Amino acid sequence: MTAAVSLRQALEDARQGGEVLELLSFDHADAESLDFSDLTFRQLSFQACHFTGCDLGGAAFYDCAFSGCQFTSCRFPVSYWKACRLTGCKADGGDFRRGRFKDCTFQACVLRYANFANTVWERCTLSSCNLTESSLSECRLSKTILQSVDLTGAELFRTPLKGMDLSSCTLDRVSLSETCAELRGAKLHAGQAAVVARILGIEIVP
Repeated sequence: MTAAVSLRQALEDARQGGEVLELLSFDHADAESLDFSDLTFRQLSFQACHFTGCDLGGAAFYDCAFSGCQFTSCRFPVSYWKACRLTGCKADGGDFRRGRFKDCTFQACVLRYANFANTVWERCTLSSCNLTESSLSECRLSKTILQSVDLTGAELFRTPLKGMDLSSCTLDRVSLSETCAELRGAKLHAGQAAVVARILGIEIVP
C-alpha cells in the first residue's frame, strides 16, 4: 500500500476487525490527522512517510520499521514500542510521555524539543540522534546505549544514568538536580567533567 487513503482505510479496517494492523508496507504515505490511538501494529514498514497532527496515544508497535519518516505535531503518550527500528526520522516536539521502549534502535533521528518525561527504555540503542532541548526527566533506562547523541539543553532531572557511557555524547547546558546526582556512576570524558563542574558552580582554572 502506498497511497495515504490506503493507510486511512487500513486504520478503519483495523478498528472494525480486532484493532490489529500487521504485515503491511507504506511508501511515501501522507497521513494527516489520522487516529492511530490504542491500535496494535505488527511488522509494518513505513518508508519516507509524513505524519501530521496524528494521534498515536496508547498505540503498540511490534517489530515495525520507520525509515526517513517525519512526524509533525504528533502525539505518542503512553505508547509501547518493542523491537522497532527508526532510521533517519524526525519528530521535533513529539509528545512521548509515559511511553515504553524495549529492544528498539534509533539511528540518526532528530527528536529536538520532544517530551520523553517518565518514559522507560530497556535494551535500546540511540546512535547519532539529536535530542537538543528535549525533556528526559524521571526516565528509567536499563541496558540502554547512547552513542554520539546530542543532549544539548536536555532536561535530565531525576533520570539516573549510572553505568552508562556518555563519553561520545554532547552534554552542554543539560538540566540536572543541584547535586548532579543523575550522572553519578556514568562514564564521561574530561571535557564533560568540566561541564558538570560548571553546573555545580565550580570554576575550572586552566
